[in-house]
Amino acid sequence: MAASSSTLLLFGATGDLAKRMLLPSLYALHEDGLIAEDLRIFGTARSELTDEDYRGIANEALCEYLPEDRKDDGKIASFLQRLHYQPLDASTIEGFDDLAAQLGDISGGLSIFLSTAPFLFEPTIRGLQSAGLAGENVRIGLEKPLGNDLASSRVINDAVASAFNEGRIFRIDHYLGKETVQNLMALRFANAMFEPLWNANGIDHVQITVSETVGLEGRHGFYDETGALRDMVQNHMLQLLALTAMEPPADFDSTSVRDEKVKVLRCLRPVGADEMVRGQYGSGAVKGEAVQAYADDLGEPSDAETFVALKAHVDNWRWQGVPFYLRTGKRMAERRSEIVIQFKPVPHNIFAQRGGKLHANRLVIRLQPEEYVRLMVMAKEPGMDRDGVSLREVPLDLSLTQAFSKARRRIAYERLLLDLIDGDPTLFVRRDEVEAQWTWIDAIRKVWRDNDMQPKSYGSGSWGPSAAVALTERDGVTWHE
Repeated sequence: MAASSSTLLLFGATGDLAKRMLLPSLYALHEDGLIAEDLRIFGTARSELTDEDYRGIANEALCEYLPEDRKDDGKIASFLQRLHYQPLDASTIEGFDDLAAQLGDISGGLSIFLSTAPFLFEPTIRGLQSAGLAGENVRIGLEKPLGNDLASSRVINDAVASAFNEGRIFRIDHYLGKETVQNLMALRFANAMFEPLWNANGIDHVQITVSETVGLEGRHGFYDETGALRDMVQNHMLQLLALTAMEPPADFDSTSVRDEKVKVLRCLRPVGADEMVRGQYGSGAVKGEAVQAYADDLGEPSDAETFVALKAHVDNWRWQGVPFYLRTGKRMAERRSEIVIQFKPVPHNIFAQRGGKLHANRLVIRLQPEEYVRLMVMAKEPGMDRDGVSLREVPLDLSLTQAFSKARRRIAYERLLLDLIDGDPTLFVRRDEVEAQWTWIDAIRKVWRDNDMQPKSYGSGSWGPSAAVALTERDGVTWHE
């Protein structure tokens, strides 16, 4: 692992992501003593602000987004003194020399977090290069979106690669910073009981759901251009699939882990027209409140999808014949991110003649809103019954909140920012992963175009279009709800 950087530079430092996630995450690292006392944090954006102006903005963000029990006036004050600010219009090269002058000595290493509009990637990289801010001791973290298809993604990656080698590029998928996602690898590879069954011999199918109750939330232009497939499936959901399906890596380092993930992504079978569903939310009720349709939220008709369901296959020995059902959507019945591993039933029910009915074991890995791992097993109900055996499905729970009650639940960006500063790329996405993901997604979008596949309407507050139910039911599978 590379040496830790002594300077962190945040592009987009006055934006929503910085206020909601990055500044609270950096404060948490400061509060817990996980970053060096001499780490300097610089923010840059177009707004003309002084250091004190920016510290005031940061203070307001911490007051709004930190939980009450985390607000320590003394620690907040010391954290704010780390912060500095330099105005910059990243679309022009002129201001980068002033930025470099403000940063001063970066011989101790510089980590850059780049959260900006896609059209600014190329001029930003050129500006960093011209000002001497792309040397061998500089690494760069890239927040999505990194293009909207394979071709545009390559343009961005080529621009970044012109100044930074792959080992210094950290592509961010914040799902990989979640504790439960990292626990998926621990569950699989640190326990003897699962790996022998973690294949087509033991598993019937896998479900991955990422559902949201919210609508556009002010992302009108971006979301309508992007849609659910590119906003959620291309990155978050495919990363979850890769972690679920990957072979055991030789060790837990960035190269080994990412080598195994990319193998999975390259084994994804192209999806047929009968294996996909597009949807768009109509009016309805979410959490008891009436909400309007997507077109009304947007203010005009649109063919953008707010829901996608897919039946995917990983064509290799481990997973041959095992379907992976993916679904994601907005304005759905509840907010939930989870992976469901449905095991095959036992080969023979010895309790059948005495009335015992069996359910196949199921492993539920919940990522949000609460984090837990739940294994559903069969058990005999207590009591004496001359006529039969009463069996019931019961959960064996690992609640991360309860099991690690003394550990604070962290924002995913805390892990990712710390790894960026420390130079550990394990939880970041490599270029070949990104390109494998886009290759699969582009093929799906081609099927949509070739078949003129328009989004099917679904009521807000539901679990998506009825066609998504049919997608699994014709295989004898029911979505886990």
